[in-house]
Amino acid sequence: MNLLAAAVAAAVSFTVAGFVRRAVIARGIVVAPRPDRWHQVPTPTYGGIGVFTGMLAGSALAGGLSPSAWPVVLAGVALFVIGWFDDQVPMSALAKMVASLAVAAFFVLTIVAASLTTPMHAALTVLAILWFGGLDNAINLLDNMDGLAAGVTAIAAVGLALTFGADLGPAIVTVLLTLAGALAGFLVWNRHPARIFMGNCGSLAIGGIIAASATVAVARAGTGSAAAAALLILIVPVFDSSFVVLLRRLAGRSTTRGNIDHTSHRLVSAGFSDRTAVWLLYGLGIVGAAAGAFVHTHADTAAPLAAAVGVGTLMMGLWLARVPAYAGQDFQAFQNAPFAPLITDLTFRWHAGEVLLDLVLISSCYYAAYRLRFEGDPNMPVFLATFSRSLPAILGVQLAALYASGLYKRLWRTFGLHDLATVIRAVGSGVLLSVLAAAYLFKFEAFSRGVFLIYAVLLTAAIVGTRLSFRVFGRMAARTGVRTRVAIYGAGARGQLLARELLANEDSSRTPVVFIDDDESKLSRRVVGVPVRGTARDLERLLTKYRIEEVLISSPTIGPEAEAKVRAACAARGAAVARLFYEIR
Repeated sequence: MNLLAAAVAAAVSFTVAGFVRRAVIARGIVVAPRPDRWHQVPTPTYGGIGVFTGMLAGSALAGGLSPSAWPVVLAGVALFVIGWFDDQVPMSALAKMVASLAVAAFFVLTIVAASLTTPMHAALTVLAILWFGGLDNAINLLDNMDGLAAGVTAIAAVGLALTFGADLGPAIVTVLLTLAGALAGFLVWNRHPARIFMGNCGSLAIGGIIAASATVAVARAGTGSAAAAALLILIVPVFDSSFVVLLRRLAGRSTTRGNIDHTSHRLVSAGFSDRTAVWLLYGLGIVGAAAGAFVHTHADTAAPLAAAVGVGTLMMGLWLARVPAYAGQDFQAFQNAPFAPLITDLTFRWHAGEVLLDLVLISSCYYAAYRLRFEGDPNMPVFLATFSRSLPAILGVQLAALYASGLYKRLWRTFGLHDLATVIRAVGSGVLLSVLAAAYLFKFEAFSRGVFLIYAVLLTAAIVGTRLSFRVFGRMAARTGVRTRVAIYGAGARGQLLARELLANEDSSRTPVVFIDDDESKLSRRVVGVPVRGTARDLERLLTKYRIEEVLISSPTIGPEAEAKVRAACAARGAAVARLFYEIR
């Protein structure tokens, strides 16, 4: 029944949004392009009417508007009205925050028992109000690129419904699933290039329903793992708003003034297309929802997974923070602070950030090794007690080994297979010292050699993965972004040098997508990660298949006759041709 209701919600949302689009265009109600907005053409708004109507229609069909769901729905209605007025006469960020907190206060009042009057319950009530208001505004801020807020909140709605179904009850689950369906119908209009925006009436109302449902779920579950699960399910809006607020403060800018500095905008600035940037954030939302479901159902064993998702999101944030967004003044406030020299010294001389990251990796991998080795063993509590006692010693000797190996002298941007030996040496020596420490301090009682072997494998993978993350993000941006797609003719030494430079140089306007080489033994192979897909005889086919915009001739052995044929084939398809000249002066 819920699936049918979600389908009805999608159909109603799509239909109503289409009617709204035509009506507002006829009245000239469009959002004009502005320097602090991402869109480039005037676009109609109020698409949230379609989403909200579709959700109500689907919920009514499936019985989701029963009294148990009224607080959630009414919170959405109240925020829809607030957003409607904001669309008519723009409100300040402070006014929207106060309004959302007022709605949050009345909503929390409906779910708090009158008998809960201790100071701790009062503190939790205040925390719930702040959580509701902050999350609602985070989703409102997330509506900054075509299809982003609609897709991410649809994923979050499904994640909350499936993860907390027993805590929320069937009525609220129906509301969430029909909301997801309505958002899917709206995405037909809102995906890039958007033909209608949802407006603040849509983003605030949707944020209110998501925030209200998450608040109910955590309050009824009443566990720390439930709060962690909800946070993971909503990782994209929480990460985006936290990231933007922090970076704006470090740039000495107002945190409430809009700008094109969100995670989605920085992904595009780094080289990804609009659609790819949105899909990457969809992917993060799906990973977070899956991790949240696992954390909620496996609270005792899910800490390593939650840590892995958190570390991955942190790495993404560190990489995106390097993308300029404020005309060279991204860290102006940080640089002008009186404690800046101290922080700079700690960060760049002692690599405090890397050390703190490695503390998390070592702890998580060591714990995961115990779980993998002893899961299902009746003596698990004994071994976990050993883990707790030995963790400080393991952290100390492993960090010392990482430092002594020279790992902290390696640059992340150039980290590759040539650094693997250093990682293996660092982890291996650390594990050996850990075993010696366990034997000396604890007589190796209640320890397992298998734990240390698993720990070594996990920590090696974690260190390599985090260090390679900057290069991986850069390569992804280069391959999927808006750079000129080039084919390199000649996969020899100079061709490889050229491909490496284009892939590694973040400022390059070109990205290599294919090699062409007359040596047929190289066909179907990859050279520095770029496939060799044909010889000069296949040039016309490759130009079409790989949408090549430019051919770069890399080798001096490719003579004038071969170059003339390349230029003729490229001229017929509007592709440019250039030749690599290499000399040392």
